[in-house]
Amino acid sequence: MSSKKATSALISVFHKDGLEPIVRKFDDLGITIYSTGGTEKFIKDLGIGVVPVEDVTSYPSILGGRVKTLHPKVFGGILNRQDHEGDVAQLEEFEIPQLDIVIVDLYPFEKTVASGASEQDIIEKIDIGGISLIRAAAKNYKDVLCVSSMEDYGEVLELISEGNGSTTLEDRKRFAAKSFNVSSHYDTAIFNYFNKNHDLAALKVSETNGKVLRYGENPHQKGFFFGDFDAMFSKLHGKELSYNNLLDVDAAVNLMLEFKNDAPTFAILKHNNACGLAQRDNLHQAYLDALAGDPVSAFGGVLISNKEIDKATAEEIHKLFCEVVIAPSYADDALEILKGKKNRIILIQNDVEMPEMIVRTCLNGMLLQEKDHKTDTVADLNKATAKEPSAEEIEDLIFASKLCKHTKSNTIVLAKNKQLCASGTGQTSRVDALNQAIHKAKSFNFDLEGAVMASDAFFPFPDCVEIAHKSGISCVIQPGGSIKDQLSIDYCNENGIAMVMTGTRHFKH
Repeated sequence: MSSKKATSALISVFHKDGLEPIVRKFDDLGITIYSTGGTEKFIKDLGIGVVPVEDVTSYPSILGGRVKTLHPKVFGGILNRQDHEGDVAQLEEFEIPQLDIVIVDLYPFEKTVASGASEQDIIEKIDIGGISLIRAAAKNYKDVLCVSSMEDYGEVLELISEGNGSTTLEDRKRFAAKSFNVSSHYDTAIFNYFNKNHDLAALKVSETNGKVLRYGENPHQKGFFFGDFDAMFSKLHGKELSYNNLLDVDAAVNLMLEFKNDAPTFAILKHNNACGLAQRDNLHQAYLDALAGDPVSAFGGVLISNKEIDKATAEEIHKLFCEVVIAPSYADDALEILKGKKNRIILIQNDVEMPEMIVRTCLNGMLLQEKDHKTDTVADLNKATAKEPSAEEIEDLIFASKLCKHTKSNTIVLAKNKQLCASGTGQTSRVDALNQAIHKAKSFNFDLEGAVMASDAFFPFPDCVEIAHKSGISCVIQPGGSIKDQLSIDYCNENGIAMVMTGTRHFKH
């Protein structure tokens, strides 16, 4: 029989918000309530009868509350099979009460870790009795309804009210799945806390916030996003973000983090790469100069700013068809202008902790690596040539290097006066990347005399510095490390080019 009427319930929860209506409904339906500790007091304070678990087990809560429900009379009441003759007989023999509903949640382990609490406080938030009760009740879903999260209280109240205390097997199995989702996520969080340095080569990833996307990279592919998007962004306007939107937003956010506390900086991205980037004294000019980097590719792109978007900048943005605009804030009049396009997605980026690791599928498994947290600074620049870069060129070199780090390999970035002139992205050779960048820069009328060149990896031959020199480029930043570095150094010395090496490669595949 799939439908089952409950006559008893065990309630022991950390979070009591929303619990009162359920308790009152149980009381109305004549369901016997068993409870412990704070939950027991909460129920008594409502004037509702409750049986202390201690009365069933004949044991008090011990070890400062570490052991309350861990007892055969509790777990026997949950795990017994009501259609099993031997189980039913043992319940009678040992005077074990049948438990039809279990409402239990878990100590807030993740929140305690995030709060910066002491290790002892964190350890005390590793739930033992709660996780055991959840697993037992979910395992025996045939006879028991397991409720493991306060987020489900509303649905439980509705089920119990509509069924007059009865639930279906289908409902109980669905709640069992929810419960194992809770328990597995909880154990993953605990493991990752203990293995934060990845001393054990084991990967456990759990995201309970999931969203079904319209489709994946293409319409014939399913797509999902798992993560707390709402914690990272406040969405003010526009359509739902697509799979591709999310990838571009991720690329935009990671790029702009390099310029978070800098002067007004604006970037335009397309297919995960920047097609425009500029830093100026005001955001309006930064946007105009970023757009000038490639006004063709900017169509349908993702735009991001490191400063509040003002009215003047919004008026210029509004002239462009773009998918997404991201900023830390918006002036009221600017926001009204940007909302003028119905589908334009407008996001405020909040300060949240970003993942430390990058995970991707590979072959029949997964690859895991630390994020590239290294940003080249002036202190990292090692002079490789007789000619040294000027102060202005050094600023451009650092600017170009930051952008190069976030562009698909093989890449070459050309910049001048803190403006992206062009980049060669995702090419199979560095020469192809450079030629692509030069061609693109010239097609948008950039004067490369005095521009700088950044490379994500070393030059195995002097061909790139020769091509760059002949296009007017005066300064180069690259990691170095080739056995033939000297060939490129010699060419630069012979032709009056300044070159610095950082010692750090920034591949991005």
